[in-house]
Amino acid sequence: MSEEHEKLIKTTVYLEEEVIEALDEYAEKYSKETGQRWSRGAVVRLALSEFFARQGKIL
Repeated sequence: MSEEHEKLIKTTVYLEEEVIEALDEYAEKYSKETGQRWSRGAVVRLALSEFFARQGKIL
């Protein structure tokens, strides 16, 4: 993830168990690839950033 630290706002999202498992899987994968710890939240932020970028909304 970026070295920049933006203020994060705590929010609650209800997800299916399969989604949580996938988030954990990708957090572990990215952690191994980058050598930095990735959390579920970091994976969610990455996925949302990519989604919005495809929609033409650069965050």
